[in-house]
Amino acid sequence: MVDIPDESHKMPWNIYSVDASDPDAKLVDREHYSTAEIHQVDELMAALAQLRAVEQQLSDASQRYMRLGQTDMKALHFLIVCKNTGTIPTAGAIAAHLEISTASTTKLLDRLEANGHILRSPHPKDRRALAISITDKTHATAVETIGRQQAKRFNAAARLTSQQRDVVTNFLRDMAKEITLGDGQWNGLEEQ
Repeated sequence: MVDIPDESHKMPWNIYSVDASDPDAKLVDREHYSTAEIHQVDELMAALAQLRAVEQQLSDASQRYMRLGQTDMKALHFLIVCKNTGTIPTAGAIAAHLEISTASTTKLLDRLEANGHILRSPHPKDRRALAISITDKTHATAVETIGRQQAKRFNAAARLTSQQRDVVTNFLRDMAKEITLGDGQWNGLEEQ
């Protein structure tokens, strides 16, 4: 009897390969592309997936390190940018940035304040609003950990030529446009 190796545990080399995801070409018409071109696009999709995975790992690690949720981290990043640009953030500005309700914003700010991450103070120009600021300790911690790691993206972009940066920028914007959901695009579709 011949032993046949069990390869059921092996993963496809690239789960983002168009042939693996769409073997019958129902989603992507590949008729006018060579095998080499398709392989190159597959490699690009795999690189994007790798970037997303690393970004998610960094996001997860930063949330664990700071002991905060994703929305909390986005709020703190917004407050850091406001501090760096001399902008006075309010609860309303945070709600608009995070696209959450005022009630959710109040809960978020209460939680951040209780844990020593933010301060609320009278707004210097609007008596009806409070100015929200990040504490010096949280600011320093975020900058020296997450901020320092995220800043390394600049190095990768800086290594490109000006023309390459334009190509990459246009590609990323075009891809974002291609996959953006339109209003009501999936309305009426029932789960199978």
